[in-house]
Formats: sequence, structure tokens, C-alpha cells
Amino acid sequence: MATTTAPRATPVVTSAGAVAGRAGVLRRPTGRLLGLLGALVFLGLLALVSLAVGSRPVALVDVVQSFTAFDPTSEEHLVVRSLRVPRTVMAVMVGVALGLAGALMQGLTRNPLADPGILGVSAGAALAVVLAIFVLGVGSLTGYVWAAFAGAAVTSVAVYLLGATGRDGATPVTLALAGAAVTAFLTSLTTAVLLLDVATLDVYRFWAVGSVAGRDLTVAAQVAPFLLVGTVVALASGRSLNALSMGDDVARSLGARVGLTRVVAAVAVVLLVGGATAAAGPIAFVGLTVPHVARAITGPDYRWVLAWSAVLAPVLLVVADVLGRVVAPPGELQVGLVTAVIGAPFFIALVRRRGLAQV
Repeated sequence: MATTTAPRATPVVTSAGAVAGRAGVLRRPTGRLLGLLGALVFLGLLALVSLAVGSRPVALVDVVQSFTAFDPTSEEHLVVRSLRVPRTVMAVMVGVALGLAGALMQGLTRNPLADPGILGVSAGAALAVVLAIFVLGVGSLTGYVWAAFAGAAVTSVAVYLLGATGRDGATPVTLALAGAAVTAFLTSLTTAVLLLDVATLDVYRFWAVGSVAGRDLTVAAQVAPFLLVGTVVALASGRSLNALSMGDDVARSLGARVGLTRVVAAVAVVLLVGGATAAAGPIAFVGLTVPHVARAITGPDYRWVLAWSAVLAPVLLVVADVLGRVVAPPGELQVGLVTAVIGAPFFIALVRRRGLAQV
């Protein structure tokens, strides 16, 4: 009786396996670090472009000479030093703050739709600034900062408490719904106050559009301590967020102090969002979109997600600021409008994806 021998199995590499293999190479620590360094170099090049591009183009030679051989009689040097350096510095600082705040909020709530705008933190900061202008007559950035901090903190607590009232506690869905409701309520109050007082509207409308133009280095210096502390705390929270991403019970079993982690990260969010909102006004979609891009590059490890978000967000904000200067000459579009145009299609695509319950 003849016997047949089964053909020896040969390894078959599917397209999915090949993609997974390439992703594994890209997500190795060395690849992540080299990519991050490359992103930092790219951010530096974008900052140089930001100094040269605008309604009045400045040659790169003049940009360099404005630092190495400053001539106070040169209009190009004055434009670079007095106008473009402050707005570029502000774009980088605000971008870092919003990128880290978005990644922190998504990690804390395990909600991929979480960001300072969707969860109402920016709306709370905006209302607090309006009330400070209307009731207290505040007109300085220092006053805006403290008002924005207070509004961001109160709103964060309110959204979390509302989202945790259900039987299952604060779930991604309940937090998103609570944030949407609080945002709508606070926005209505802000509009009501502005309609009551034209003077407050005149002060507020230039701040509310979201802009890094018209701010000098004094503004950057005033918010820098708050953003620096928030950045350090955020970057140090990566390991704790990794534990939280597996659920509270698993995190506790791994030795994580869940309550303390949430409090510390929430303080970092308030510092970052409050400082960024006070300095530049509400800027949408940066905190939502950037962490997802970082996660797609690095994988779910929040130590890398936070680091990449801190670099990619200022890249986005500097690009948006430069685009705003050149798309509508001789005027310009504020950076908050440009980020909304860029971020809205991404947000729609994100909502249409499956499996958004957890990150």
C-alpha cells in the first residue's frame, strides 16, 4: 500500500506579519529614540522657517545675523527679534503643554476622545478669564493665568464627579458625555456674560480666537514656570499611566497608587492647560490629535507617548502658525483657526473608527 508523505510546511510570511515585523522594528527603544531626536531636529528647522516666513519674508542670512550681528536700524532684524521670536517661542511652549495635557487626559480616563477641549477644561478656563475681566477688571496676563488655572481646576473636578455618578464609576463614555454637557453649559455662560458687556467682549475676542501672535517674551516668561512644572510632572507619569491603562484593579495589584497618580496627573493637566490657555487662548484639537499620532508611532507605552506628544504638538502648532501667515495675504489666520481646520477631519475619522472605548 502506497503511503503519501505530507508536504513539509514552509513558513509563509503574510502581509500582516510583515507589517507587524516592520512595526516591531520601528517601535524598538533605539528606533523610538532616534525618531524622537529626528523629530526634535525637524522642530528646530521649523522654528527657523517660522522666523523667516511671513507677510514680510526675511532671508535666512538676515535671520542668522539678527542674532549674531544685530543691527537696530535693520527692519528685518527688528521683525525677527521683536515679533517672530516671541511667537515662535510661544508656539513651542503652548504646543508642548497641549500635547502633554491631551496624552495625560487620555491616559487617566482611558478615553481616546479626551482632550482639554472635549472634557470642558478649556471652556472652564475661558469662562474664568471672562469673569475675571467682567467682574474684577483684570487686564494683565498674570490675572489671566490665575483665573485660567482656577477655571481649569474647578471644571476638571466637576467633569470627573459628574462622570463618576453612575454605577460603574467614571467610564470613558460617561466622562465624554459629562465633558460635552459641561462645555455646552460653560460656553453658554461665557456668551451670556459677553453679551452683557461690550467692553469685556472687546478684550476677550482677541484672546478667545487662539493666537500666539502679539505676545512678547514677557508673556512667555510669566507662564514658563507653570508649564515647566507641569511638563516635568507629566513626563514623570508615564510608568503610572501604563499601569492605569490596564485597569484600576490590575494597577493596584502592580503596586500603583491609583488615587495619588490621578491627583498628581490632574494637577499637571491644570498647570499645562491653565498656562497655555491663559497665554494663547483656547486652541482646539492639538491635545486630541497629537497623542494618537504619537501612539501610532511608538505603541501604547505612555513613557514614549508623552515624550513624542511633547515634540509633535509644537511641530503641529508651528506649522499651523506659519500656514496662517501665508494663506490669506496681506492678513493672516490665527493659529487656533488653522488647527481647527487641520484637526476637524482627523476627529471625524477618529470617531468613525472602531474600538474607541479604551486606549
